[in-house]
Amino acid sequence: MQIIEITDSSDAALRVYRDLTEAQLQNRLHPDEGLFICESPKVIKVALEQGYEPVSMLCERRHITGDASPLFELCPADMPVYTADRSILSRLTGYTLTRGVLCAMRRPKDRPAGEILKGGKRVCVIDGVTDTTNIGSIFRSAAALGIDAVMLTRTSCDPLNRRSVRVSMGTVFLVPWGWIDDPVEDMHRYGYKTAAMALRHDNVRLDDDVLRSEPRLAIIMGTEGEGLSEDVIIRSDYVVMIPMSNGVDSLNVGAAAAVAFWELRCRNDNNPHCCNKC
Repeated sequence: MQIIEITDSSDAALRVYRDLTEAQLQNRLHPDEGLFICESPKVIKVALEQGYEPVSMLCERRHITGDASPLFELCPADMPVYTADRSILSRLTGYTLTRGVLCAMRRPKDRPAGEILKGGKRVCVIDGVTDTTNIGSIFRSAAALGIDAVMLTRTSCDPLNRRSVRVSMGTVFLVPWGWIDDPVEDMHRYGYKTAAMALRHDNVRLDDDVLRSEPRLAIIMGTEGEGLSEDVIIRSDYVVMIPMSNGVDSLNVGAAAAVAFWELRCRNDNNPHCCNKC
């Protein structure tokens, strides 16, 4: 590694950590130059093991021979590692580093939706969710509970947002994901029935056998405040509710996603409710 002591916080090489907003990191005008910031040794390790390309690292001095040390074996030998004390790094970035390490990585090229969805049985569609914590939480549940892919409308938060990545504990690197334009039409085009999670008088209960029997199902999750649009709800094959108690009408979208993923997971052939195509 090229260990570089920070002596000038205005150094242009540190601009990625100091100046660039999430939108600027994405660099939509020149996507091949897009970057994202990965935070904490554990999360960075997951990204590196999944083949993401590191550009540089910002590391608290004491972690050079500590938590960050195993990461260096997974990085190019000539990759710069900028280091200083915790207080200097906090002033540089504007926040306290989680576990003292950041890594700037190249954004992967967007994959075609058809490629991502091919062969999937259970998919999550995120429509208009902009809260970074909720995005990270949904990805973590998707990875843990067997969701084959996550698709997002373009009004949703970028999964490679620094906070989303950290909340997901790196699972955003484990679940295939991509962008779609229409949460219902696009999923129908790729052979999925759609289940809109919403409160309606004509709801299907989440534990209804008809949902479990669907061989290919896209679970559409909306923003926590307004929920899914009426248009999305009307065009979906099912409108699904989670049965509640004590007068509670809804859950946080991250919690609701975990419940839905577990209940609608594809099961083995010994289960009477399995779609028998698992």
